[in-house]
Amino acid sequence: MQQYSVPKNTRKDSLQPGVWGVVATPFQGSTLDVDLDSLSELVEHYEAIGATGLTVLGVFGEAAALTAEERRQVLETVVECTALPLVVGVTALATRPAIEEVRTAQEVAGERLAAVMVQANSAKPETVIAHLDAIHRATGAKVVLQDYPLASGVSIPTPALIRVVTSCDFVIAVKAEAPPTSVAIAELSAGVEVSVFGGLGGQGLLDELMAGAAGAMTGFSYPEALIACVRAWQEEGYEAAQRELLPYLPLINFEQQAKVALAIRKECLRKRGLIKDPGVRAPAAGFPEALRGSMATHLREAAAALENDTTPVRSL
Repeated sequence: MQQYSVPKNTRKDSLQPGVWGVVATPFQGSTLDVDLDSLSELVEHYEAIGATGLTVLGVFGEAAALTAEERRQVLETVVECTALPLVVGVTALATRPAIEEVRTAQEVAGERLAAVMVQANSAKPETVIAHLDAIHRATGAKVVLQDYPLASGVSIPTPALIRVVTSCDFVIAVKAEAPPTSVAIAELSAGVEVSVFGGLGGQGLLDELMAGAAGAMTGFSYPEALIACVRAWQEEGYEAAQRELLPYLPLINFEQQAKVALAIRKECLRKRGLIKDPGVRAPAAGFPEALRGSMATHLREAAAALENDTTPVRSL
């Protein structure tokens, strides 16, 4: 059987291939205070199942809905609970507040900080280059460049992204979440020398891997499936990866429903016992009760698939 590996054009300082789990931020009941105990349990679960690293304070971590002090508390808790390397999300699109967020991340995470994740803040490559360069000159941080127009409101052409990455040697990965992601990832993988990751809950993971992705940087209520899929791809290729992911695809698609994806994922995490409460903060929409029956079906399927998987857990 044909073997697959990390693309040969990847730089040595590129972000490590594999699955970087995007950590949800759990809240407590009606107060919606940050639930640091549930956060600890979720982070420990990611480490136990063999995640490559964690992405903290990302879009699905509801970082934009947290105060500066809450963001610090979340990051401090994650640092205390795991030895995994961390990518820390930057909420601000403007340069000066982004620099302050990066400095806080560096202060809290120290050497555990693999990179900060900064969103493309303009369709013009020269504007993004200036933004990233100012951040790097002020902090020295390495950067994962995120292209996620649904969150940022910015649509940047893939050739412009390539120009940004090739102009900024401190950019060590790209997270490509502008559909069609497999097309963008194929172009990026051919045009840059750093790891390119897919996101969006793993919906396009198989096609993204075939297009040259180094793995996934995303959240899913059964991250075990993403880890098993990427490991199988690295070791055996497409057929093995497809076998690992196929039983979970109905749940992946269910979780990624527009406008309610975050609430669905948190409710799934609650049903798994990984967090205590599924609450989300405004303006995110709550869980639609009309979906509870179909959610139960998909969770049963996923639980059965996980129970039947006897593959030993190890890091990617």
